[in-house]
Amino acid sequence: MAILVTGGAGYIGSHTCLELLNAGHEVIVVDNLSNSSIESLRRVSELTGKTIKFYQVDLLNKEKLDTVFGQNNIEAVIHFAGLKAVGESVEIPLFYYHNNIGGTIILCEVMKKYGIKRMVFSSSATVYGMSETTPITENSPLSATNPYGRSKLIIEEILNDLYVSDNSWSIAVLRYFNPIGAHKSGRIGEDPNGVPNNLMPYISQVAVGRLKELSVYGNDYLTLDGTGVRDYIHVEDLARGHLKALKKIMADSGVEAYNLGTGQGYSVLEMVSAFERVSGKLVPYRIRDRRPGDIGICYSDPTKAERELGWVAEKGIEEMCLDAWRWQLSNPNGYQELSNTSSEFENPRLIVM
Repeated sequence: MAILVTGGAGYIGSHTCLELLNAGHEVIVVDNLSNSSIESLRRVSELTGKTIKFYQVDLLNKEKLDTVFGQNNIEAVIHFAGLKAVGESVEIPLFYYHNNIGGTIILCEVMKKYGIKRMVFSSSATVYGMSETTPITENSPLSATNPYGRSKLIIEEILNDLYVSDNSWSIAVLRYFNPIGAHKSGRIGEDPNGVPNNLMPYISQVAVGRLKELSVYGNDYLTLDGTGVRDYIHVEDLARGHLKALKKIMADSGVEAYNLGTGQGYSVLEMVSAFERVSGKLVPYRIRDRRPGDIGICYSDPTKAERELGWVAEKGIEEMCLDAWRWQLSNPNGYQELSNTSSEFENPRLIVM
């Protein structure tokens, strides 16, 4: 089955491409490489021994996206592409709305033109906003607190409206909690631009010496050690969730949302301790003031995904930390030593269009 993966060169996208290829699917990737590297796809094709067809295309370019669909017999879409930094979204909200919502609308228009009505959408637990109860279920109130989360929530509403207008659509909305870790080979992993926004790459960059210390925002929450508690999930478990969702949408119609998390919360300092155990490295940190909008405890109830998709997270916190550390040690500067200029790569299994 030919699957189009938007944003497939990114962190979660590249791991999902690997799982798709190993499952025997044909993979076509579109990515504008604004926050990713084509090197990740070169490595995915090496790890799997399978071919990836890559288009450097921005979803806002409808003409080029139309060409991608016209050249391939696509059967379903896994939609990752989008800007994703919460802080940046507060600074430049219009850019986030234009990119994330506008790109999705154009994607859906082109899908409709070609009669392709099967999509797995990469959403986020940020759509639950300042949830006052845990664990969070799919029926918890939705209320985003920043433009990034609001863009995800608006897209969810658009996809629901799309199905109401045409019941032949089948869409799985996957609400991620906190993806961490890397492929066990150490060849692909998380490579954020600049100072990381997420905890695990921040910890690992401190451990490898790229950053001086970890900033811990708040130690006065009502938690075991006063630091914030989150639901961390291994990126490989998350990638497997997309294949389960893909199977679901190919068999059914409708729009369904699923939490992808472990159902277990860990505090920031518990994460630091687990990382230090598996890496043998000390991670110096400094307590700072709480950030506006942060909440003390946030973790998922993933039972709907288990019941309807047959998916459960399998990897524990120490394996998540170990795989993240292996990636960081093997790639101390991430993919940065390599250019995004596609002509520099020679790989017969990565077809650059």
